[in-house]
Amino acid sequence: MNRKETTEFLSDLLIRDRFSGAGKYYAKEVVLDWGLAHPKRVDFLQYIPNGATYVGDIESGRFICYEIKSCREDVYSGNGLNFFGDENYIVTTMECYKSLLPDMQSGKFSKHIVEMNDGKSRPCDFLIAVPDRTGFERFNPSNAILEEFENPTQLDDYSNWRLAKQMMGNRKSCRIRSTTELLFCMVRSGR
Repeated sequence: MNRKETTEFLSDLLIRDRFSGAGKYYAKEVVLDWGLAHPKRVDFLQYIPNGATYVGDIESGRFICYEIKSCREDVYSGNGLNFFGDENYIVTTMECYKSLLPDMQSGKFSKHIVEMNDGKSRPCDFLIAVPDRTGFERFNPSNAILEEFENPTQLDDYSNWRLAKQMMGNRKSCRIRSTTELLFCMVRSGR
């Protein structure tokens, strides 16, 4: 699978795995700082309200940023990795994740994230495409990640896939953008 096909595969998987069903609010290719010298684009932005009854439920909702990265070169391309959410994820393959491990250990990856986010540290975790072989893996996702890490599956095998979370640290990002601004940017993206 080439880079474009991998990006499409990961985007489709994210939509199916995280955004399907009633009450899911998301937008694709959301641009922030529109009209400024350096606008930022997030591949996918999801909004999860705390409820739909009271104004406070809407105001205290969570935003999740997802950046699709098909390979190591894509991570360091200078495009994306714009994290403005309460939670931030890089959606990728196991092959890409494994290629980034030395950079995570050396600090190069963290430094790159800071550079891409105007000098601010933005915590992010990974969502890694793994085959959904059995229902047991749903209850023990670490086994699915470990198995895929040791024996990666070729992406051209279009069996059932899902996204498994690989956390870099149990931390929450401090969102600096308002709910109103992010919701407006989602609506403006029109996707």
